[in-house]
Amino acid sequence: MCCFSVTTPLGLFARLFQRPVHVSATNIFTRMISSGVQALAYSMNLDTREPVAMVLPLPVAPGSGEHAVTFVDLSAEPKLFEDLAKLFEIQQPLARKGGLQFPSRSAPTLVVHKVGSFVASYVPTRADFARLDPRFRLPEVLFDAVPHYTDYGFAVFQLEPGKVTVHPMALTFPTRESGKLFFPTVHVHDGTFHERAKFDHALYFQTPRCTELPKTAPYGGFEGDAIGWIEPSKDYAGLIVPKQAMLRRTLHGKRANEDTWITA
Repeated sequence: MCCFSVTTPLGLFARLFQRPVHVSATNIFTRMISSGVQALAYSMNLDTREPVAMVLPLPVAPGSGEHAVTFVDLSAEPKLFEDLAKLFEIQQPLARKGGLQFPSRSAPTLVVHKVGSFVASYVPTRADFARLDPRFRLPEVLFDAVPHYTDYGFAVFQLEPGKVTVHPMALTFPTRESGKLFFPTVHVHDGTFHERAKFDHALYFQTPRCTELPKTAPYGGFEGDAIGWIEPSKDYAGLIVPKQAMLRRTLHGKRANEDTWITA
């Protein structure tokens, strides 16, 4: 879920002319890094005039406690998703001639973690939002619209105002669904849940069920998802398996406003 909690302006005039949070080009990567533990990285283009918090719901295994989530600093890897996108590029003129040319690689207060250019907190239950700064709490309407979030955990990233591409935010967590990869694709940008929403998402993932690169142009596929023509060469702080196929699913246009699950 890409849910933003923003400060409510004082005064009717300020509220009427409050500029909404604008988000585009969302990229998410997930992988099961060990039995029952999922890694997740998230990035997007953000345009906001006010400090905001982005809240990601997580299907954390019940009873995992306040320290279930481990945040991963990817400030040294701002081009993670640019690199992943390049794995899927081919030069089409050469492909039509039968050849391929690959691009070159280029209670107490909740604990607050400094993670690169932002700070992050883990909120283990819905009730624990009371222990977080009021500016960064979820609107109650979301729990009415998505009732299964009631027993989820939540990662909260506090972001500064501006028009920026946010460097990847990443974490690992013990998941309750060890056979599935969870992508937080529900989004709430204006404090209201809409049954349908505009998507501009690229979902990247790795699974041991897919290990071979595509052999046909223009794109190879696995269960309906694209396979990169090149294997990643870096592990990006241990999130990615080098020399293993990368897969991608794209979501665009108006769609049902719901999270995405893919078999691990």
